[in-house]
Formats: sequence, C-alpha cells, structure tokens
Amino acid sequence: MINSAEEFVRLRLSESIDEYLKAAWEDALFEVWLEVIRKYPDMREWVAHNKTIPVGIMEILADDANERVRFNVATKNRLPEHLQLKLAKDLDCSVRKRIVYNKKATFQVLSLLLNDEDEDIRTLAKNRIDEGRYK
Repeated sequence: MINSAEEFVRLRLSESIDEYLKAAWEDALFEVWLEVIRKYPDMREWVAHNKTIPVGIMEILADDANERVRFNVATKNRLPEHLQLKLAKDLDCSVRKRIVYNKKATFQVLSLLLNDEDEDIRTLAKNRIDEGRYK
C-alpha cells in the first residue's frame, strides 16, 4: 500500500522498475490520492494511470483541465457508466475516442457516440454496437 503522497511521487519517479510498477498497481487510501492531486498537480496523470484508484478519485480526475488526465480516466475498465457518459461528451476527441475503445463501454454510451461530431468515433461506435461488443 502507498502510504503518502511523497511515497507515490518517489515510486513514480524511481528508476527501479519494481518501484515504478508499484506506483501503477498499489492501492492507497482516498486521502492519499487527494493529497497527491493537491500537492503534486503534475502527478495527476499518473494517479489516473493507477489501476486501483477509487471511483471518487476517478470522478475528480474526470473533470481535470488536462486532457491526458481525462484520457487516462477513460481507459479504466472499472469506469462507471455515469463517468463513461461524461467523458463521451468531452470536448477533446481523443478522450471521446478512448471511451469507444473502453471494453466496458455500455450500449447507452456507444449509442450516444453514434452522433459524435467526429466521423471516426461515430464509425467505431457503430462497429462496436453492430458486433455486440459492449456491456
């Protein structure tokens, strides 16, 4: 378990592959994630990259000003439908496209993306629906 914001930053910046992987796979208390977000804003993208962050942290990061942070949130297989819907309406097309590729994207989310302004996203969403590849 990651016990502090400073520990997360140290692990993330480590040249040791084992420590670097801990930053991506180890869990932490909700308060630790909040502290990282508050004290180390340049680490928000890497918080979003962590496989164990709770939904409450995903909710915070889904509103982040940085599209790379939102993109990483969109990759989450545990992403609840309400956040999928939010990110399917994102201003950045890379975030919306990442939702189309999320293997847990729901029918409702993919249906919304059938009307996206980006033709590629519309096509990808239609293909997933036609192939029955949604949750």
